[in-house]
Amino acid sequence: MFLIRWPIGRLILLLNFIFSPRAPKRSAQQQQAVDASTAHLSLYQLPACPFCVKTRRAIKRFGLNIELRNINQQPEYREELIREGGKRTVPCLKICHEDQSVTWLYESNDIIDYLAKFAPKS
Repeated sequence: MFLIRWPIGRLILLLNFIFSPRAPKRSAQQQQAVDASTAHLSLYQLPACPFCVKTRRAIKRFGLNIELRNINQQPEYREELIREGGKRTVPCLKICHEDQSVTWLYESNDIIDYLAKFAPKS
């Protein structure tokens, strides 16, 4: 399985690098406001996962700065995802609410729809 996954993963990363979307241009003040509104978000992901790439591309296209947590490089992130989120599926968006509750959002399309509300209309 590794012999299939590794080259496909590298191809996905290469194509993502070549055809990377552009972030919208904003003033420093506008970007600071957007960053403040997304400071409570973390994306648990794997670099070569196609659905994670799709989600990261949307994050870049929206011009959002969201903490990326690689569950393979950081075992504590993987353990937190399993313990608190309930499963080891990526991508997963951790949403920390003001009342200290946490929501774990798993599907890439649902994550992208949720993140779209943080991208101000220019």
